[in-house]
Amino acid sequence: MKRNTYTDPRVFLEQNAALGAGIPYTEDLSVLKQSLTVGSCVIPNRLCCQPMESCSALPDNTPDEITLRHYRMFAEGGAGLVWLEATAVLPEAKANSFQLYICKDNVDSYKRTVEEIKKAGLKRNGYEPVVVLQLTHSGRYSKPSGLPEPIIAYTNPVWEKDKPVSPDRIATDEYLDRVRDALVEGAALAEEAGFDGVDIKCCHGYLLSELLSAYHREGRYGGSLENRSRLFRESVSGAMEVTDKTFVTVRMNAFDAIPYPWGFGMKQDGSNEFDPAEAAWILRELAKSGVELANITVGNPYVIPHVNRPFFKGGYEPEEHPLTNVADILEATARLKELVPSVKLVCSGLSYLGVAAAGVAAAMIGKGAFDMAGFGRQTFAYPDFAADILTKGGMDPRKICLCCSKCTDIMRTGSPAGCPVRDQEVYLPIYKEKVRG
Repeated sequence: MKRNTYTDPRVFLEQNAALGAGIPYTEDLSVLKQSLTVGSCVIPNRLCCQPMESCSALPDNTPDEITLRHYRMFAEGGAGLVWLEATAVLPEAKANSFQLYICKDNVDSYKRTVEEIKKAGLKRNGYEPVVVLQLTHSGRYSKPSGLPEPIIAYTNPVWEKDKPVSPDRIATDEYLDRVRDALVEGAALAEEAGFDGVDIKCCHGYLLSELLSAYHREGRYGGSLENRSRLFRESVSGAMEVTDKTFVTVRMNAFDAIPYPWGFGMKQDGSNEFDPAEAAWILRELAKSGVELANITVGNPYVIPHVNRPFFKGGYEPEEHPLTNVADILEATARLKELVPSVKLVCSGLSYLGVAAAGVAAAMIGKGAFDMAGFGRQTFAYPDFAADILTKGGMDPRKICLCCSKCTDIMRTGSPAGCPVRDQEVYLPIYKEKVRG
């Protein structure tokens, strides 16, 4: 079936019906204007700017001007929740030499970042967005000096294929204890910097996420679900203990879309079918620690990017129609919400839907499938998407993300990532130099 950019919701509705994807849609977007309370914070609407790495940190590992420009634009664009990109908690945990890294020496710079974001939102919209900092350890994707320096949970032949990582790069239990302590310290620093929330990242094949599928690892961090989720859960509970005003949240894979035993959240029959049991158990345990909000995603963008980031044009041609992948993300999120209703959920994967995204998000939130609509690539292309939805009743087809993968192509070079199609003045020269060569 032909893939069409959804500049008209009727095209989406036709393909949705033809594929039998069953994705709901409504023209009533009023639910997206409702506020949502998390901890002591009131998020002014149900629209979220997802964490999108910009790869442009200053030498002191803090946001440079091009990064701050992103976040000012996101705040001015009206989203109620602005989720700051992946920020390392150890020097060796960085995915590239320009990734953000928070420590005691630079916390004041992050304080100024929060102030700028909130000021921009208040000036343009009359309200401040809630701002979350994502904390991460890049694990097998660590490149702190620009070259691969992987730190892995276990040897995974699906990810490594014919290039296995040296066994001496497998993190010891003692090292994982250090990672936990660094994540907890990062949470304390996030509160000191004034972030409303702090996210312990556990998705997309990074270290904490990879541990969830460490079925055959020995020791305190492998084997049983309790052990495989230990670093994740203890980092969250530790973050809770060192924060007071800042709420603790997570970005978590519902499933890896890689068959058991090499992928998390999968049925153990070797199929590619989602089994929500373990993800639901983890969410319940996190809720016991006090987590009220979880940002749900799937897959691994390094191995199977079409699963969590469906595209019209990418580096390969996936077998299934991208709308099927969107449906999978929505259904997985809805299933977790059904199983753990006490936790408020942010959904991912909406950018592919173009102008139909708002109607789908409103329909899903309206029926209780999740609580907030998260947009990733769309924020690069269309930073004021939220304002248009909230004040104009929909998205402008001339502004939407084309899902062409160009922002990803830039990011993979370790260069400042953004949209060379919609933000040409800044990013087209970078794209031409770094990607086209």
